[in-house]
Amino acid sequence: MFLLKKIFQLRDKANNDTEKPFLEHLEDLRIMVTRIVVTLLITTVVCFSYRDALMELLRKPIVEVWAIHSANRLPAEEELTADLWEIAKTGSETLAHLPESLHGNYLAQLSEFERSMVTVASCYRATAVLPENKQQPFIDSLSSLTESQKSLLQQLVILKPDYNAGSRDKFKFMSALNPTEPFMLSMKLAFFAGVVLAFPLLLYFVLQFVMPGLHKHEKKAVFPALAFGFGLFLCGVLFAYLKVLPSVLEFFYTYGESMGIANEWRIGYYLSFALQFTLIFGLCFELPVVVWVLVKIGLLDYELMSRTRGYAIVAIVILAAVITPTPDAFTLCLLVVPMAVLYEISIWLAWFDARKQKKELEKEENERLQRLLTYENDESSGSNISESEVIAAMDETEEDEQPDRHDSSPHHDAEDTGRKPE
Repeated sequence: MFLLKKIFQLRDKANNDTEKPFLEHLEDLRIMVTRIVVTLLITTVVCFSYRDALMELLRKPIVEVWAIHSANRLPAEEELTADLWEIAKTGSETLAHLPESLHGNYLAQLSEFERSMVTVASCYRATAVLPENKQQPFIDSLSSLTESQKSLLQQLVILKPDYNAGSRDKFKFMSALNPTEPFMLSMKLAFFAGVVLAFPLLLYFVLQFVMPGLHKHEKKAVFPALAFGFGLFLCGVLFAYLKVLPSVLEFFYTYGESMGIANEWRIGYYLSFALQFTLIFGLCFELPVVVWVLVKIGLLDYELMSRTRGYAIVAIVILAAVITPTPDAFTLCLLVVPMAVLYEISIWLAWFDARKQKKELEKEENERLQRLLTYENDESSGSNISESEVIAAMDETEEDEQPDRHDSSPHHDAEDTGRKPE
């Protein structure tokens, strides 16, 4: 309520001739909320038509986790990849269900390397179910295997990869808990995608309500600021999607496996986790834009931000600990470090803005003084220009320079304004 009251007061100062009643402020707020809701509704409907592509895009990190985890369990020096190992396991399981007379027909459809890997996978499946003290004698007894196949088999026994076929599909096509869950998840995914798509407009509607009285040059800077804010939002989303989310998923997958827990994740929980994760990072990367707005409306200045830098870092750590959906320190650091850097950038942006405003004020004072000197010179030379005409011209110039709102420069004297942040 304090922030809303402060915003309403600033909007009144922006229009000194007519002070708006509280209900008119609420009407403007209602218009802003209506625009946001309608925009989100349109973008959600548009994104819902691309739900299959969005679902495949959001499943990509978890498929990468499966590929990385599977590759870590395979010999690095061999040509065996996670996909080839999946083919080998599938072939081994297929041979187990085919009559022996048909094995040759099936193997003829595979390449020579794939046939070799199917043989190794079949032997590995048989070796893995034996007690450890009997595994090496069994491998030595396999006289039909070549030396390279036996070497690969021994490495597989040490690394212990999964020998069950279809693990990739189980990871990629997760199960739902109830019949309506897939549809509701599609709507949820479309809504979050709509937020990302409509973010520039949402930010514009908010700024249009919060800062109605801008200088002409500031109004020209609104659209670049929107582009900058949208760019930061996309950077946060992409950073979370490409770097943080796969690392976090790999951490929890490995942690669960180390405790002997099967990682059979549900699609609903995974989508909620991934969407919340990426959206949080996108919003946190908006810190410079938020600080710029607070500086413009006079709630912050660079001196206050510079003095309270330590408290701000602590607040960022606490905020990151609360909003991140995972409690691990690795994820916390991945969010805290970029936010701390962005906060430092915000301090410098506020300092540059204050210095620019100081120079503009000095320029206005110099122009006003020059006009007075011009008037005195004209008066001494007998010019017909009257004092009232000069004052009228000065008032007209001041009206052109006066913004539709209050002066939003930080409240500090000229000497302090020129000092750089520590």
